[in-house]
Amino acid sequence: MKVAIFYIFYALTWLLALLPMRVLYVISDIIFLLVCYFPGYRKKTVRTNLQNSFPEKSERERRSIKRKFYRHLSDFIVEMLALRNLSPEKLRERCTLSNTEILDRLFAEKRNVIAILAHYNNWEWYNFIPFELKHKFVIIYKPLQDKRFDSYVNRYRSIHGIMLSSMSNVIRDVIELRSKKIPFIANIIADQTPAVGDIRYWTTFLNQDTPVYTGAEKIAAKYDMAMVFFHISKTGRGRYNLNVEPLFEHTAGLPLHTITDTHVKHLENIIRERPEYWLWTHRRWKRKRPVQDV
Repeated sequence: MKVAIFYIFYALTWLLALLPMRVLYVISDIIFLLVCYFPGYRKKTVRTNLQNSFPEKSERERRSIKRKFYRHLSDFIVEMLALRNLSPEKLRERCTLSNTEILDRLFAEKRNVIAILAHYNNWEWYNFIPFELKHKFVIIYKPLQDKRFDSYVNRYRSIHGIMLSSMSNVIRDVIELRSKKIPFIANIIADQTPAVGDIRYWTTFLNQDTPVYTGAEKIAAKYDMAMVFFHISKTGRGRYNLNVEPLFEHTAGLPLHTITDTHVKHLENIIRERPEYWLWTHRRWKRKRPVQDV
Protein backbone atom coordinates (compact mmCIF):
# COMPACT_ATOMS: atom_id res chain seq x y z
CA MET A 1 0.00 0.00 0.00
CA LYS A 2 2.78 2.42 0.93
CA VAL A 3 4.60 1.64 -2.32
CA ALA A 4 1.48 2.42 -4.35
CA ILE A 5 0.91 5.69 -2.47
CA PHE A 6 4.49 6.74 -3.11
CA TYR A 7 4.33 6.13 -6.87
CA ILE A 8 0.96 7.89 -7.15
CA PHE A 9 2.49 10.81 -5.26
CA TYR A 10 5.58 10.73 -7.49
CA ALA A 11 3.58 10.74 -10.72
CA LEU A 12 1.25 13.49 -9.52
CA THR A 13 4.07 15.75 -8.37
CA TRP A 14 5.97 15.12 -11.61
CA LEU A 15 2.99 16.30 -13.65
CA LEU A 16 2.28 19.32 -11.44
CA ALA A 17 5.92 20.39 -11.53
CA LEU A 18 5.59 20.90 -15.29
CA LEU A 19 3.08 23.70 -14.78
CA PRO A 20 4.20 27.35 -14.80
CA MET A 21 4.37 29.13 -11.44
CA ARG A 22 1.32 31.31 -12.18
CA VAL A 23 -0.80 28.16 -12.58
CA LEU A 24 0.71 26.58 -9.49
CA TYR A 25 -0.29 29.65 -7.47
CA VAL A 26 -3.88 29.22 -8.65
CA ILE A 27 -3.66 25.67 -7.30
CA SER A 28 -2.24 27.15 -4.09
CA ASP A 29 -5.35 29.30 -3.73
CA ILE A 30 -7.47 26.13 -3.86
CA ILE A 31 -5.19 24.33 -1.39
CA PHE A 32 -5.56 27.28 0.99
CA LEU A 33 -9.33 26.78 1.15
CA LEU A 34 -8.87 23.08 1.86
CA VAL A 35 -6.19 23.36 4.56
CA CYS A 36 -7.56 26.43 6.30
CA TYR A 37 -11.31 25.81 6.22
CA PHE A 38 -12.67 22.50 5.00
CA PRO A 39 -11.64 19.86 5.74
CA GLY A 40 -8.68 21.69 7.32
CA TYR A 41 -5.19 20.48 8.16
CA ARG A 42 -4.05 20.15 11.78
CA LYS A 43 -6.26 23.07 12.76
CA LYS A 44 -6.30 22.06 16.41
CA THR A 45 -2.49 21.84 16.51
CA VAL A 46 -2.12 25.27 14.92
CA ARG A 47 -4.70 26.83 17.23
CA THR A 48 -3.09 25.34 20.34
CA ASN A 49 0.44 26.29 19.26
CA LEU A 50 -0.57 29.90 18.61
CA GLN A 51 -2.53 30.20 21.84
CA ASN A 52 0.36 28.89 23.94
CA SER A 53 2.99 30.88 22.06
CA PHE A 54 1.13 34.20 22.07
CA PRO A 55 -1.12 34.32 25.15
CA GLU A 56 -0.80 38.11 25.12
CA LYS A 57 -2.52 38.35 21.72
CA SER A 58 -6.26 38.46 21.27
CA GLU A 59 -8.18 35.59 19.70
CA ARG A 60 -8.78 37.79 16.66
CA GLU A 61 -5.04 38.41 16.25
CA ARG A 62 -4.28 34.69 16.50
CA ARG A 63 -6.96 33.87 13.90
CA SER A 64 -5.36 36.40 11.56
CA ILE A 65 -1.95 34.76 12.03
CA LYS A 66 -3.52 31.36 11.38
CA ARG A 67 -5.06 32.46 8.08
CA LYS A 68 -1.85 34.09 6.92
CA PHE A 69 0.08 30.96 7.90
CA TYR A 70 -2.18 28.66 5.90
CA ARG A 71 -1.90 31.03 2.94
CA HIS A 72 1.88 30.80 3.12
CA LEU A 73 1.82 27.03 3.70
CA SER A 74 -0.23 26.58 0.53
CA ASP A 75 2.33 28.55 -1.46
CA PHE A 76 5.14 26.55 0.11
CA ILE A 77 3.51 23.29 -1.00
CA VAL A 78 3.37 24.28 -4.67
CA GLU A 79 6.83 25.84 -4.48
CA MET A 80 8.17 22.50 -3.29
CA LEU A 81 6.50 20.85 -6.28
CA ALA A 82 8.14 23.36 -8.61
CA LEU A 83 11.62 22.79 -7.18
CA ARG A 84 12.39 19.75 -9.32
CA ASN A 85 12.14 21.86 -12.51
CA LEU A 86 13.58 25.15 -11.26
CA SER A 87 17.09 25.75 -12.55
CA PRO A 88 19.66 27.74 -10.55
CA GLU A 89 19.03 30.66 -12.92
CA LYS A 90 15.30 30.64 -12.21
CA LEU A 91 15.91 30.33 -8.49
CA ARG A 92 18.27 33.33 -8.62
CA GLU A 93 15.43 35.37 -10.11
CA ARG A 94 13.25 34.56 -7.12
CA CYS A 95 15.76 34.19 -4.28
CA THR A 96 18.46 36.63 -3.27
CA LEU A 97 21.33 36.53 -0.80
CA SER A 98 22.52 39.39 1.39
CA ASN A 99 25.37 40.01 3.82
CA THR A 100 27.42 37.16 2.32
CA GLU A 101 30.58 39.22 2.81
CA ILE A 102 30.76 37.60 6.25
CA LEU A 103 31.11 34.17 4.66
CA ASP A 104 33.63 35.41 2.08
CA ARG A 105 35.85 36.74 4.88
CA LEU A 106 35.57 33.49 6.85
CA PHE A 107 36.45 31.51 3.74
CA ALA A 108 39.51 33.71 3.17
CA GLU A 109 40.51 32.94 6.77
CA LYS A 110 39.99 29.21 6.08
CA ARG A 111 37.27 29.09 8.75
CA ASN A 112 34.45 26.57 8.77
CA VAL A 113 30.92 27.69 9.59
CA ILE A 114 27.79 26.35 11.24
CA ALA A 115 24.67 27.93 9.70
CA ILE A 116 21.42 27.69 11.66
CA LEU A 117 18.15 27.47 9.71
CA ALA A 118 14.56 26.90 10.76
CA HIS A 119 11.27 25.77 9.27
CA TYR A 120 10.63 29.38 8.38
CA ASN A 121 9.54 30.74 5.00
CA ASN A 122 10.88 28.61 2.13
CA TRP A 123 14.00 26.88 3.40
CA GLU A 124 14.05 24.42 0.47
CA TRP A 125 14.56 26.84 -2.42
CA TYR A 126 18.11 27.76 -1.51
CA ASN A 127 19.77 24.75 -3.09
CA PHE A 128 21.40 27.10 -5.63
CA ILE A 129 23.66 28.51 -2.89
CA PRO A 130 26.69 26.38 -3.88
CA PHE A 131 26.86 28.46 -7.07
CA GLU A 132 27.05 31.67 -5.03
CA LEU A 133 29.41 30.84 -2.16
CA LYS A 134 32.97 29.55 -1.96
CA HIS A 135 32.50 27.16 0.95
CA LYS A 136 31.49 23.55 0.44
CA PHE A 137 27.79 23.46 1.28
CA VAL A 138 26.67 20.67 3.64
CA ILE A 139 23.12 20.03 4.85
CA ILE A 140 22.83 18.06 8.08
CA TYR A 141 19.46 16.34 8.01
CA LYS A 142 17.26 13.99 9.97
CA PRO A 143 16.27 11.06 7.69
CA LEU A 144 12.57 10.46 7.14
CA GLN A 145 11.15 7.15 8.35
CA ASP A 146 9.89 6.26 4.87
CA LYS A 147 13.02 5.55 2.82
CA ARG A 148 11.29 6.24 -0.50
CA PHE A 149 10.16 9.72 0.52
CA ASP A 150 13.52 10.33 2.15
CA SER A 151 15.27 9.50 -1.12
CA TYR A 152 12.79 11.63 -3.08
CA VAL A 153 13.35 14.73 -0.92
CA ASN A 154 17.12 14.35 -0.74
CA ARG A 155 17.44 13.94 -4.50
CA TYR A 156 16.23 17.51 -5.01
CA ARG A 157 18.13 18.90 -2.06
CA SER A 158 21.41 17.71 -3.53
CA ILE A 159 21.00 18.25 -7.27
CA HIS A 160 23.21 21.36 -7.38
CA GLY A 161 26.22 19.96 -5.58
CA ILE A 162 25.01 20.17 -1.98
CA MET A 163 26.48 17.51 0.26
CA LEU A 164 23.98 15.73 2.51
CA SER A 165 25.08 14.43 5.90
CA SER A 166 22.70 12.54 8.18
CA MET A 167 22.79 13.32 11.90
CA SER A 168 24.34 9.93 12.59
CA ASN A 169 27.21 10.53 10.15
CA VAL A 170 27.91 14.22 10.61
CA ILE A 171 31.02 13.92 12.80
CA ARG A 172 32.58 11.49 10.36
CA ASP A 173 31.84 13.83 7.45
CA VAL A 174 33.18 16.87 9.32
CA ILE A 175 36.41 15.03 10.11
CA GLU A 176 36.78 14.00 6.47
CA LEU A 177 36.26 17.54 5.16
CA ARG A 178 38.71 18.93 7.70
CA SER A 179 41.30 16.30 6.81
CA LYS A 180 41.01 17.34 3.17
CA LYS A 181 41.21 21.02 4.22
CA ILE A 182 37.97 21.85 2.44
CA PRO A 183 36.28 24.91 4.04
CA PHE A 184 32.62 24.15 4.53
CA ILE A 185 29.32 25.51 5.81
CA ALA A 186 27.32 22.94 7.79
CA ASN A 187 23.62 23.83 7.70
CA ILE A 188 21.36 22.61 10.48
CA ILE A 189 17.59 23.08 10.76
CA ALA A 190 17.61 23.59 14.50
CA ASP A 191 13.90 23.73 15.40
CA GLN A 192 13.19 20.02 15.04
CA THR A 193 11.91 17.98 17.95
CA PRO A 194 14.41 15.46 19.35
CA ALA A 195 13.34 11.87 19.86
CA VAL A 196 12.80 11.01 23.52
CA GLY A 197 16.16 9.24 23.77
CA ASP A 198 17.97 12.18 22.16
CA ILE A 199 16.78 14.90 24.53
CA ARG A 200 19.75 16.40 26.37
CA TYR A 201 18.59 19.94 27.03
CA TRP A 202 15.39 21.87 27.70
CA THR A 203 14.91 25.59 27.29
CA THR A 204 12.06 28.11 27.08
CA PHE A 205 10.95 28.88 23.54
CA LEU A 206 7.84 30.90 22.74
CA ASN A 207 6.69 30.73 26.38
CA GLN A 208 6.92 26.94 26.54
CA ASP A 209 9.28 24.28 27.86
CA THR A 210 10.99 23.02 24.73
CA PRO A 211 13.52 20.22 24.13
CA VAL A 212 16.20 21.24 21.63
CA TYR A 213 19.01 19.53 19.80
CA THR A 214 22.46 20.61 21.01
CA GLY A 215 24.34 19.06 18.10
CA ALA A 216 25.07 22.41 16.44
CA GLU A 217 26.67 23.68 19.63
CA LYS A 218 28.74 20.52 20.13
CA ILE A 219 30.08 20.48 16.58
CA ALA A 220 30.78 24.21 16.51
CA ALA A 221 32.54 24.29 19.87
CA LYS A 222 34.58 21.14 19.21
CA TYR A 223 36.14 22.67 16.09
CA ASP A 224 35.85 26.37 17.03
CA MET A 225 33.61 27.08 14.05
CA ALA A 226 31.98 30.41 13.39
CA MET A 227 28.19 30.43 13.66
CA VAL A 228 25.67 32.37 11.59
CA PHE A 229 21.89 32.36 11.25
CA PHE A 230 20.34 32.07 7.78
CA HIS A 231 17.32 34.35 8.10
CA ILE A 232 14.95 33.81 5.16
CA SER A 233 12.40 36.58 4.68
CA LYS A 234 9.56 36.75 2.19
CA THR A 235 9.78 39.73 -0.15
CA GLY A 236 6.79 38.83 -2.35
CA ARG A 237 4.82 35.84 -3.51
CA GLY A 238 7.40 33.25 -4.49
CA ARG A 239 10.28 35.64 -3.73
CA TYR A 240 12.66 35.37 -0.80
CA ASN A 241 15.84 36.82 0.60
CA LEU A 242 18.38 34.94 2.71
CA ASN A 243 20.30 37.24 5.03
CA VAL A 244 23.45 35.99 6.75
CA GLU A 245 23.29 37.11 10.38
CA PRO A 246 26.42 36.55 12.54
CA LEU A 247 26.01 34.90 15.94
CA PHE A 248 29.55 33.91 16.99
CA GLU A 249 33.00 34.52 15.50
CA HIS A 250 34.44 31.79 17.74
CA THR A 251 32.60 29.10 19.66
CA ALA A 252 35.29 27.15 21.51
CA GLY A 253 35.32 27.61 25.27
CA LEU A 254 31.94 29.28 25.63
CA PRO A 255 29.82 28.36 28.68
CA LEU A 256 27.66 25.28 28.19
CA HIS A 257 24.41 25.96 26.29
CA THR A 258 25.33 29.59 25.52
CA ILE A 259 25.41 28.80 21.80
CA THR A 260 22.13 26.87 21.84
CA ASP A 261 20.32 29.50 23.91
CA THR A 262 21.56 32.22 21.57
CA HIS A 263 20.34 30.70 18.31
CA VAL A 264 17.04 29.60 19.89
CA LYS A 265 16.40 33.16 21.12
CA HIS A 266 17.38 34.57 17.73
CA LEU A 267 14.78 32.39 16.02
CA GLU A 268 12.15 33.33 18.59
CA ASN A 269 12.69 37.02 17.87
CA ILE A 270 12.29 36.38 14.13
CA ILE A 271 9.08 34.41 14.67
CA ARG A 272 7.60 37.07 16.94
CA GLU A 273 8.18 39.68 14.26
CA ARG A 274 6.44 37.70 11.45
CA PRO A 275 4.82 34.62 13.01
CA GLU A 276 2.83 33.59 9.94
CA TYR A 277 5.94 32.21 8.23
CA TRP A 278 6.86 29.56 10.80
CA LEU A 279 5.62 25.97 10.51
CA TRP A 280 2.80 25.98 13.06
CA THR A 281 1.48 22.57 11.96
CA HIS A 282 4.64 21.05 13.43
CA ARG A 283 3.93 19.32 16.77
CA ARG A 284 6.88 21.10 18.34
CA TRP A 285 5.69 20.68 21.93
CA LYS A 286 4.57 17.06 21.94
CA ARG A 287 7.25 16.22 24.53
CA LYS A 288 6.64 17.17 28.17
CA ARG A 289 9.48 18.22 30.41
CA PRO A 290 10.14 15.67 33.17
CA VAL A 291 9.51 16.97 36.67
CA GLN A 292 13.14 16.38 37.71
CA ASP A 293 14.33 18.67 34.85
CA VAL A 294 12.15 21.62 35.88
